[in-house]
Amino acid sequence: MSAGEVWVFSENLDLALEMLSEGRRLADRLQTELSAITLGCNIKEQVEEIAKHNVDKVYLMDNPVFKSLQTEPYLSVFTELAARRSPEIILIGSTKRGRELAARLAARLKTGLVQDAFKFEIDERGMLTAARIVYGGNGVALITYQSKPQIATVPPRTFEKAKPFGKQADIISLDVKVDEPKTTVVEVRPAEVAKVRIEEARVVICGGRGVTKKEDFKMFEELASILGGHVGATRPLAEDRKWFSEWVGLSGKKVKPEIYIGCGVSGMIQHIAGIRDSKVIVTINKDPNAPIFEVADYIVVGDIYQIIPALIEALKGALKK
Repeated sequence: MSAGEVWVFSENLDLALEMLSEGRRLADRLQTELSAITLGCNIKEQVEEIAKHNVDKVYLMDNPVFKSLQTEPYLSVFTELAARRSPEIILIGSTKRGRELAARLAARLKTGLVQDAFKFEIDERGMLTAARIVYGGNGVALITYQSKPQIATVPPRTFEKAKPFGKQADIISLDVKVDEPKTTVVEVRPAEVAKVRIEEARVVICGGRGVTKKEDFKMFEELASILGGHVGATRPLAEDRKWFSEWVGLSGKKVKPEIYIGCGVSGMIQHIAGIRDSKVIVTINKDPNAPIFEVADYIVVGDIYQIIPALIEALKGALKK
């Protein structure tokens, strides 16, 4: 008996395309079909784009009820479709909504869930093994499922985007009952965001625990301004010191710049996983045994409070010539 389908879903198109590449690999390993689930309102262009990317089927439901992005309608569709199709694996994008959907779906289907997985393998029994960061980035847990469907959420930029394929996938319109949301959206306010998202920056300067005060990030901002880059921070500065609302790392923002400059960054596993796809990694740290040195292309052992100002002055001088 062949395995059930591998499903991929995210309301974020870029993340869906990233998961499709890994979904394709897992489906081929299991010798089964890869299907994309597309639920939304006025999503014709998104569906047509997904259908080009080496997927066998695209399940489509275009309904105004999904416009509010509340979880209940998504959950009801997934529950009924899973009962009909018995999927083998369900990969859901690790967005705020995706994590909620995955948790509620796993509970409803009485199966296991791995949140924020960054690596998958199929074992000799044909069961999925997922790896995720644990203990605040100090370890990696390998988890094997004992029941199906096997559900996991996948953070953005974990996998490369799937490439367009010559064959267009079959698009199948779904005819399932959709539950109405149990809450009403009263108001939506746009969040204030930076002009350039750090995930898209060509240069990233990242401060770590070697930074003494939040105000010291001004020198990183000056360096970023010269290099046309973006400033980020590690999780301890955001979570422990409460200096920032977001951080660079596997559980935060995954970056893939042409140049990454780590300033006082020790290099815990969780952070390294978020910068591993950078083309060039430069790191400055007083500790000659900092773990980040193992993955860095260029290493500077020294005090960031001496090196960064000197680097800024040298770059300013070079630009004047």
